[in-house]
Amino acid sequence: MTVHRPLAAISLIAVSALVVAGCGASAGASSDADGAGDDAAETITYTWDRNVAGEDEDPVYEATTVEVPLDPERIVAFEMATVDTVGSLGGEITGAPLESVPEYLQGFLADDAFNAGTLFEADLIEIEAQQPDLIIIGGRSSGLYEDLSEIAPTIDLGIRGTYLETLENNVTFLGEVLGAEDEAAAALDELNAGIEEARTAAAAAGTGLGLMVSGGQLNALAPSGAEGGSANVRGGLLYDVFGVTPVVEDVRSATHGEPVSFEFLLEHDPDVLWVIDRDVATGEAEQGAAAQVLDNEIVHQTTASTTDSIVYLDPVAWYIVYGGIATTQLLIDDVMQIAK
Repeated sequence: MTVHRPLAAISLIAVSALVVAGCGASAGASSDADGAGDDAAETITYTWDRNVAGEDEDPVYEATTVEVPLDPERIVAFEMATVDTVGSLGGEITGAPLESVPEYLQGFLADDAFNAGTLFEADLIEIEAQQPDLIIIGGRSSGLYEDLSEIAPTIDLGIRGTYLETLENNVTFLGEVLGAEDEAAAALDELNAGIEEARTAAAAAGTGLGLMVSGGQLNALAPSGAEGGSANVRGGLLYDVFGVTPVVEDVRSATHGEPVSFEFLLEHDPDVLWVIDRDVATGEAEQGAAAQVLDNEIVHQTTASTTDSIVYLDPVAWYIVYGGIATTQLLIDDVMQIAK
């Protein structure tokens, strides 16, 4: 049931617009205008709490404020959701870790886009030579801030709060940076409607279990609940954003945080199995690898199998990118596969 969609089929969509507040672990934005004359503000202020501790030290957060140029011509993005949202709002990315840009987002790169390094190591010489106006990091690349901020204004648009909070904040902020506020608001409204439709379809489908398949092992995904951290937030997408009813009330306790067996699937017997193939997402396996793992006599006895309700989710969108306008539409479309 895996759906592969061409980039052209991805529409602009999203969640209700949110005023971006600059407190706690949230990012904040405000125009740097003097209120006089007709001249537009040239920068927008962005503030976030940055971890300034060493790699093996307990996190220590420090408020960091950067003046971001409006309508930047040359944007370097180490954060894939930024590639997504900038492109979806009509901009383009001048530089990125090119080997990490998913196929469905490559159309958002400039024709002459340069390779900025990897998610963990920036090509500082090349980036400086390209003279970007703005550099955006997040997640795996957050540790690059110190070096990159010496080249150009650098901000971190990584995960802060829930998926929807991160999406709303970043789409709204980038819409203002690009001068595409109306487009950003329209996209968020459309995505919000799509998510509500998908939630209705997921609720009607009955109980579900998110399943990560990797190296032939099965790992049950759990709602993120009150626990922080990007791994919990990513794993909880199905339940937290799309309202899938967990087949087990406390998935994490039921599985003890360990891989689960095929017998576990049969014992708890969810109405729907929602499957992410991690090996495909990381390029370690070809499409269809998870389906081969689940093609056995035990799984064939489950309700999900007998009712053709094993849904294979886009692994890159669900596991790698996390956020962005086009990516969120992919998530919606994946959940809507269950609507019959």
